[in-house]
Amino acid sequence: MTQISTEAVPEGPPRPGGRLRRLLSCIRFDEVAALQGAPLIGASFSIGVLSADHSLTVALLIAGNVCLMAHVFVLNDWSGIDGDLRDPNRARQTFADKGLARTDVGYLAGLLLAVSLLLFGLIGTRPLLVAMAIAVLSALYSAPAAHLKGAPLFNSALHFAGGTVHFLLGYVTFGQIDARGLVVGCFFGLVFTAGHFTHETRDHDADLLNGIRTNAVAFGKTGSFVAGLVLFVAAYGLLATLAVLGIVPFVLVFAAALIPAHLFASFQAIRAGLTFGALRRLQQCYRVFFGLIGIVMIVTVPLS
Repeated sequence: MTQISTEAVPEGPPRPGGRLRRLLSCIRFDEVAALQGAPLIGASFSIGVLSADHSLTVALLIAGNVCLMAHVFVLNDWSGIDGDLRDPNRARQTFADKGLARTDVGYLAGLLLAVSLLLFGLIGTRPLLVAMAIAVLSALYSAPAAHLKGAPLFNSALHFAGGTVHFLLGYVTFGQIDARGLVVGCFFGLVFTAGHFTHETRDHDADLLNGIRTNAVAFGKTGSFVAGLVLFVAAYGLLATLAVLGIVPFVLVFAAALIPAHLFASFQAIRAGLTFGALRRLQQCYRVFFGLIGIVMIVTVPLS
């Protein structure tokens, strides 16, 4: 298992702006925003009739999840700074390049987690416990002590669990975990795991350089990419099946119609040689697909 240095990273050249502004710039707000959908959709499945009290709870859910996801990405960047500095695609985006010390970013990660757990604690015990579970899964994946990012298949299992539990974070805000919540949560687990395989394929060269044995490094870029594609197709198929069975609104059967478009975009990436740029374009494409599915869920589930 690859060990990541825990020594402080020397500060890079100072950048304009105060320290707080530079600290906030370390948060991957685009990634954080992309991960707001799952718990909101989970809440839509269990909320019932929206009331003023529910609106306040949803606001707390969103605020808590923003802080929690920010913590996840800041922890990941704090843990992997040594490798990121050797990655030409990420070196200029690191906190070290912004003139921040590793200690500062570590405190930021801890503060984000504390605020997140406080907010979920205000909602209730069940959301707090689920949020804590997500934080544990994140630590197992990223933190130097475990660093299961470099453990093939185990890292994907963590992502499947994380994606499923992330949906349940919203689901338990207004209800309890049941069979329906678990099976719908598995859709998000499949999507999250498939995206993880694609992400590892994209970062194969940097991970190989840094000695991190991801799935793409262990099994090859093509193997990792195909595994992700199979899981994406399985996710579309699962959602369409749930729609036919009446577990989710029937309109979501349209997810099956997105499979050919996803396959076409994937074959374009293969033809381009699975380069970093081609895989980034593919990621943008399928995020639009799943964003559309999420919007339809949020709109139709309460109506049904």
